[in-house]
Amino acid sequence: MTAPDGRSAPQTDPIDGDVDEALALANAHSAPRGRHSAPGGQGAPGGQGAGGTPRAATPGPADAGRDAPRAPRPGTEAHGSEAHATGQEDSREATRDQAASRDRHRATPWPTARRIAAQAGRQAAAHRARTTEPPVDPVTGGQTDPATGLSVDPVADASTAPRAERFPRGAARVPLEEALGLVLAAPLTALTDLPSFDTSAMDGWVVAGPGPWAVRDEGILAGHEPPAPLSDGEAAAIATGARIPPETTAVIRSEHGHLDDKRQLHPLREVAHGQDIRPRAQECRSGELLLPAGAVVTPAVLGLAAAAGYDDLLVVPRARVEVLVLGDELLTSGRPRDGLIRDALGPMLPHWLRALGVEVIAVRRLGDDAEAVLKAVRDSTADLVVTTGGTASGPVDHVHPTLRALGAELLVDGVKVRPGHPMLLARLAEGRHLVGLPGNPLAAVSGLLTLAEPLLRELSGQAAPEASYGREGEAEEPDTAPLHAAVQGHPHDTRLVPVVLRQDRDSGHDWAVPLHYNGPAMLRGIAAADALAVIPPGGAQGAQEVGILDLPWSWSTGNPGTNLPGNEGCFT
Repeated sequence: MTAPDGRSAPQTDPIDGDVDEALALANAHSAPRGRHSAPGGQGAPGGQGAGGTPRAATPGPADAGRDAPRAPRPGTEAHGSEAHATGQEDSREATRDQAASRDRHRATPWPTARRIAAQAGRQAAAHRARTTEPPVDPVTGGQTDPATGLSVDPVADASTAPRAERFPRGAARVPLEEALGLVLAAPLTALTDLPSFDTSAMDGWVVAGPGPWAVRDEGILAGHEPPAPLSDGEAAAIATGARIPPETTAVIRSEHGHLDDKRQLHPLREVAHGQDIRPRAQECRSGELLLPAGAVVTPAVLGLAAAAGYDDLLVVPRARVEVLVLGDELLTSGRPRDGLIRDALGPMLPHWLRALGVEVIAVRRLGDDAEAVLKAVRDSTADLVVTTGGTASGPVDHVHPTLRALGAELLVDGVKVRPGHPMLLARLAEGRHLVGLPGNPLAAVSGLLTLAEPLLRELSGQAAPEASYGREGEAEEPDTAPLHAAVQGHPHDTRLVPVVLRQDRDSGHDWAVPLHYNGPAMLRGIAAADALAVIPPGGAQGAQEVGILDLPWSWSTGNPGTNLPGNEGCFT
């Protein structure tokens, strides 16, 4: 390749510029065994040449004898053209059987795939921590301990220690209004006593000594100058939240006192010392731990942080995700027509991803264009690229050729799960990944929960315990529920089935009620669901405990859509 001025262009990117050449090179041969090979040393089956032209399969050891005709079946003889046709038919059948066998061998068990995705997320988070400078500490000026990568304050004393913070690398400081849903990257400690002075918990009168009390003309309001001390036998009207004067005995609520014509206050019930006064540091003292690192910032956490004196928070930055919607058959508006269908994933995936706490930086519709797919993946700066469709081995499936052209490392190439078997996970570069989702809507949801969610939860600091990703060959989940009815399973693969969670009136236990419309291309079931049930290979019987994958928006009261026609069988 040459630069516009005719000079040789720097070879910093082996595919920079000539996309056709890169795709042709990627499709000319399968990836070699080793780091960039699919498991078992197989390249992606049925790849394409530049521009989506199907390529001929390159014979290899795994293909030896694949086209040899089978011996005649017992009791039959084939002659001439009939024998040739029979041989071709048997050869095609054998090829299909061999391809299915290779796919089953190459595919990763579902629990293992989730564990690999989680590990990829942890590695990406570690890479971000290594390559990102910690934010500047306004107290310490950004001094960092080289051994730990944490900020330090070498001159901190008793007065400054509560304000000194330790900043892990990879963290970001964001204003409170931008922190909702993120994860604390450092412990949240109180910057002041809370409350920072004695305050009135009620509207009423503040009194000193025994009553009755003579009431001052001027009352005490919140936010005003400190009030003058009270003398014994003296009282003052006070508002909730106002500062308590020195030498105060108690606060008498408005409904618990009577003011006579001489402005003498009389209690209507016994007065206890300190009643209805919030003493200083009742909730916390300066420097006290409020929340540990790893806590999710909820609306209540924002309120606590503000009350404790914070204007911003140190958080794990949002993972940045780009969505590439592939397929010439997709419409963006109107009704399906003329062999075209509406794009369901473009409207759904960005919001689902945002519910996981990530930043969706772009949603792009590329169609079935090999060059456009390669350019989009190569040029993306996202932490995770999510593609829809194109992960199989058809004539317009361009994801595998793109990954080969980019020298990506396939971590998962197919998962033993239904729906969603042809999903994949690849490492594009250190700290950057691609998740390829199948094009069918429910299959794409399966891929999202299997590969994208564990990776993103680790990268964003919201990971569940390690055990939640299961052990080899097991569908172990942190939450389980008994099935209300038996569910047919796949002979070899895990199944993910939409369910609603309902409480049995008799036993009081929660049950997982399977929903209809759970085919790979269907969204009707998942739209009414609270969760997906993890059905092990072979199926599950009624009352059997199975793993539950909660949906980000589900809650225990259930989804009213479960009572719509077609989802019968639910109970309340």
